Amino acid sequence: MSSGTKVAKAAGMLMIAMLVSRALGYVREAALASSFGATRATDAFLAAFTVPDFLYDLLVGGVLSSAFIPVFASYLATDKEEEAWEVASTMINLILLIMAVCIALGMVFTVPLTKIVAYKFSGETLDLAVKLTRVMFPAFIILAVNGLIMGILNSYKHFAAPAVGAIVYNLCIIVLGLALSAKYGIMAFAVGVVVGHAANFLVQFPVLSQKGLRYRFSLNLRHPGVRKMFLLMIPAMLGLAANRINLIVNQSVASGIDEGSITALRLASRLMWLPLGVFAGSIAVAVFPTLTSQAARQEMAEFKKTLSMGIRSIFLITIPASVGLAVLSLPIVRLLFERGEFDSHATQVTAYALVFYCIGLFAQSAVWVITRAYYALQDTLRPLLIAITTIAVNIVLNFALRPVLEERGLALAYSVTGIYNMAVLLYFLRIKVGRIGMKKIIKSFVLITVSSGIMGVAAYFSAMVLGAYLNLESDINRVIQVGVSIVIGLAVFVAAILPWRLEETEVIIGMIKKKLKRAAT
Repeated sequence: MSSGTKVAKAAGMLMIAMLVSRALGYVREAALASSFGATRATDAFLAAFTVPDFLYDLLVGGVLSSAFIPVFASYLATDKEEEAWEVASTMINLILLIMAVCIALGMVFTVPLTKIVAYKFSGETLDLAVKLTRVMFPAFIILAVNGLIMGILNSYKHFAAPAVGAIVYNLCIIVLGLALSAKYGIMAFAVGVVVGHAANFLVQFPVLSQKGLRYRFSLNLRHPGVRKMFLLMIPAMLGLAANRINLIVNQSVASGIDEGSITALRLASRLMWLPLGVFAGSIAVAVFPTLTSQAARQEMAEFKKTLSMGIRSIFLITIPASVGLAVLSLPIVRLLFERGEFDSHATQVTAYALVFYCIGLFAQSAVWVITRAYYALQDTLRPLLIAITTIAVNIVLNFALRPVLEERGLALAYSVTGIYNMAVLLYFLRIKVGRIGMKKIIKSFVLITVSSGIMGVAAYFSAMVLGAYLNLESDINRVIQVGVSIVIGLAVFVAAILPWRLEETEVIIGMIKKKLKRAAT
């Protein structure tokens, strides 16, 4: 089985599990929006995530992608499992110690931290955001453990348990949020977050034990592997901090627009994350251990093929998905969120923001794979330097576009920044490793975009016709409008893309045929 087929198989399994998780994520967002609308309460809840999320991404998320998985997987690829666990144990203990200190400080300085991420908050809104932050903050140490377990399992090329854990996490928030919100208000959803992180751990840990858990209570900071992780992780952490700063700038600027602006941007970005998180995320997670192993064995020809296939596969999925989300933005937001306190005005604001997020979706998705190629090569400095420049680009665009386009301007700034980031990363990667098949990538991009444009026209007019004949006050009719338009659009896209016989479509079709053949037997 070729590396491309292995990656595609792993990505396919991940997509199914993550699609369920993302669907539950939207049920969670819909439950929150229906219960509280796009108001200062939901703005406070979403802002409360920002600081602990930042710490997690900085101390765990960045370390996993840039240092932990590349070093741990390279030891596994060269049959040094004992060394791998020695390094892993040290990093686990160190990260948990740092997280504990940061969380303790965060609990003390919650008010000034909240003012940083939402500078316009005051009075009851600020008080609520502070209270929610202090409830959820301690649970992020459990999230850190979950992230580290995920990194180890992914290095062993086991992806199912982390994906199932994410499903359980969302279920806990939905069930507890809906069950307790009448009595405890939005605090019920914060409690659901805490319980969800604990449940996620209970799903993943038994699988890790089955893989041969060799954790040690040690802090061997002199180990060569640990030193290598430090060299890799410090630039990556700074680079990830730069990316998070971009999001914080967007949110902070949004807090100065109308009430509910943060919520509208959040819901629009959540919809954007369906293709980004489910499809691009699945491909990036699946391809990363393979890239790392190939780089460790100096198999650079295979490395470039895997990278090229990863980028083209992401384009094949995210470009039509972004076009579909853009042309059906209003019907989709109406279907998912417009009920209870979430009115038609909130639907329009969220839908328009979604359109502008979709412009850069293909680039944001590709960045996930391209940065992992750098990390697999154990180069974290270049992504850092490029990420720092994106801060300046994002800040300038935020303040230039916000007075003209409001929430839409902030979404557009995010998209343009993503396109800039992808282009610069690709340019310097080509200098580093030589030709990576850009002609093939560009050809796929153009053909997929043209096919997606045809699909978009078909989906848009299908929704328009159905909207003229259906009473869209009914949830069933909303489902019909969106569902039929998606099916028609998908059929048109398949008919448009298949004649080009792209390699990435052939791999996916081959996988589907094999699965159908096995099911038949």
